[in-house]
Amino acid sequence: MPTTIPCLWFDGQAEEAAKLYTSLFPNSRITGVVPYGPDTPGPEGTVMVVSFELDGRPYTALNGGPQFTFSEAVSFQIVVQDQAELDHYWDGLIAGGGEPGPCGWLKDRFGLSWQVVPKLFLDLQESDDEARGQRAFQAVLQMHRPDIAEIQRAADGVPAG
Repeated sequence: MPTTIPCLWFDGQAEEAAKLYTSLFPNSRITGVVPYGPDTPGPEGTVMVVSFELDGRPYTALNGGPQFTFSEAVSFQIVVQDQAELDHYWDGLIAGGGEPGPCGWLKDRFGLSWQVVPKLFLDLQESDDEARGQRAFQAVLQMHRPDIAEIQRAADGVPAG
C-alpha cells in the first residue's frame, strides 16, 4: 500500500510549525530540511520543505508562499484519553496566537485547524445508548475546550454543576 503523507502549505513558517508540532507529540522529530536552491520560486538558501514525523507518522511542511491558506475544511483530530492530555495539546497548539473554536476545535497560530477529541466522547457517540450520546453531544456543542468530566455528567443525565 502506498504511503499517504499530508503536505501542509505555509507562508514562511514551515520550520517554526514543525518545531512546535514535534515538541507536543511523543515519538516525533524533524527528519529533514531542504532549502530553496538557485532558480527556484523562493529565496535561495531559505527553507523550502521540512519533513517531520508526529508520533512516527510522516508529514511535510512546505514554504509555498501566501497563495493558499488553511481553512476548517481540513483539520487534524487528536484523540485523547484524559483531561491532562487534552489540556497539553490544547494549550500547546493555542499558545502564541491560536484561537479556540466550537466543540473542541481550535486554530493554531499558523491557521491550521485541530480537533482535540476525548475518546470518551467518541465512545459515547458510537454507543448503543443513543440518549447518552445525544446528551454528550449537546454538552460538547456548548464548549470550546472540552471538559471530559462535564461530558460524562451530561451523558449520565446529571445537571451541570
